[in-house]
Amino acid sequence: MKATKKLPEAGSSPPVKQLLDEPETVTTIDTEYGQLYNVACLSDEEIWITGNDNTMKLYSINQGSLLQCFTTKSWEWSFEIAVTKSGDLVYTDYRDRTVNIVKNGKIEEVIRLQNWIPSGVYSTSSGDLLVIMDNFDKPAKVVCYSGSTEKQTIQFDDKGKSLYSSVGFRRYITENRNQDICVSEDGAKEIVVVNQAGKLRFRYTGHTPAPKNQPFNPLGITTDSQSHILTADVSNECVHIIDQDGQFLRYIDCELIYPYGLCTDTNDNLFVAQMSNSQVKKIKYMF
Repeated sequence: MKATKKLPEAGSSPPVKQLLDEPETVTTIDTEYGQLYNVACLSDEEIWITGNDNTMKLYSINQGSLLQCFTTKSWEWSFEIAVTKSGDLVYTDYRDRTVNIVKNGKIEEVIRLQNWIPSGVYSTSSGDLLVIMDNFDKPAKVVCYSGSTEKQTIQFDDKGKSLYSSVGFRRYITENRNQDICVSEDGAKEIVVVNQAGKLRFRYTGHTPAPKNQPFNPLGITTDSQSHILTADVSNECVHIIDQDGQFLRYIDCELIYPYGLCTDTNDNLFVAQMSNSQVKKIKYMF
């Protein structure tokens, strides 16, 4: 069962929407995971999710039912998932250092790394793959691939300083409408945003006061039609909304419990994978 993921064209102007004063939970989906880490929209009706086992599961949003299930090739849990423009599932596998795609019910290896471990992955509006990867002796880097071919590596700024840290366990990555590349770093406790050429635009290190007065701890990251950047803050159990230039706009706090993975659908509904209670919340936050 596959749908074509609709991505907005970079040059098109979406209808202007406003943030709701009080976001509201539309529905809650119970999953079969002990812990839930990632969510990716296949369509406005279906979502892929992963957790603390070696499966990737497709759920119906409205019915809350399991539609499909795949097991990773290495039998280890995947770090992150994404959906391509054509509706195929992509996942990173830290055990065998690969990026894989699920096509026509079969898993195909797309990228195999040497000395690096893939963490986050995202399928861009142009069909390329962005992969954020770790080497614990070096700063992390983002590599853009066309298929299995490296197109671009982003690791240092204009002064030769590392853009990303060498510490941390989980990194998520996404692309904004203006082709900015946004990476959440749980180790460095910040969001790093570079433009398409890899030039640093800004770092976002949180906002005070925070809902639980805890240090900023970003995990899942996504964007919407208004070029907002949304990131899950697991320590404060909320989602931060910032604009495309890094200015804080507001929090989403819908009684979230350890929010990890995020994604948005074509109607700008937010899906939040909650780690500790194994539920995905669908939240309306714009009109």
